[in-house]
Amino acid sequence: MTFVNPSIGFVTNPTEMSEVVAARALYTLTHNYYPTIRPQLDSSAKALFCYMRPEGRPSYTPELLRDMSLVQKEIYRATTGAEPFRYVVVGSRVPGTFNLGGDLDLFGAKIRSRDSESLRAYAHACVDIVYHNASGYGQRVTTVALVQGAALGGGFEAALSCHHIVAERSATFGLPEVLFNLFPGMGAYSLLSRRLDAVRAERIILSGKIYSAAELYEMGLVDMLVEDGEGEVAVREYLSRIDRRFNTHQAVLRARQCVHALTRQELIDVVDVWVDAAMRLDDADLRRMDRLVRAQTRRHGSGAETRLAAE
Repeated sequence: MTFVNPSIGFVTNPTEMSEVVAARALYTLTHNYYPTIRPQLDSSAKALFCYMRPEGRPSYTPELLRDMSLVQKEIYRATTGAEPFRYVVVGSRVPGTFNLGGDLDLFGAKIRSRDSESLRAYAHACVDIVYHNASGYGQRVTTVALVQGAALGGGFEAALSCHHIVAERSATFGLPEVLFNLFPGMGAYSLLSRRLDAVRAERIILSGKIYSAAELYEMGLVDMLVEDGEGEVAVREYLSRIDRRFNTHQAVLRARQCVHALTRQELIDVVDVWVDAAMRLDDADLRRMDRLVRAQTRRHGSGAETRLAAE
């Protein structure tokens, strides 16, 4: 695809206006610098790859949420009245880690200062990311998580929010929030209960267990299981396979939304329960959270993220 700088003049035709907005958004996506995420267009795969690269502990910091929100807005604009890509692939450039979840430093600080409204604003920003992934941005866009490493807490929820998950064999998944007397509030219950059922969703949430990619593949949560180092090639093969029946695939996704509709309001309602529960954590719970923060900081980049739940 040839990129043209879309700095063109005023137009009045609605179709032309939509094309102008889409062109500008695509230009922004592929030329802007986002400190914590790198969008890369692969025209041959009809895909926009979005690689997370947060500084420090690879979690959903306010900075990463800000950049993801900006990127998602441009994705929506770029695919309104145009089809520069059909797929958005979410991955990570942090070796051994997809994402370790919520910003536990921020959680602890807001809980200790009794600042529930700031915590609520952070939580709502998280579920907006989840909702846009799950809804395909309200467009004919298919979202795919490419998981190479640990996807814990909100990282697991982010992967689940995508229409499909491609995982390398050494990838791990888990919801460790129960270890500090909380539950994963940014979509886990809604997403797991739809993909599985309420009983198995609660079992996963309450166990705190770390699951292998192979275990989730057997459950049907991981769509494609590949050997380590093969994820980048495999996800393109997976997209090519989907693309051969793109119309059917999109119709199935729309039918899924009709039958098991996931609304933003549902996500907001659940995460508000999470905020209330978080504000009831006591000092012992917060100390356990602090230990998990230290474990994540110590082990970031060490290849030992899969042992976090044992801390």
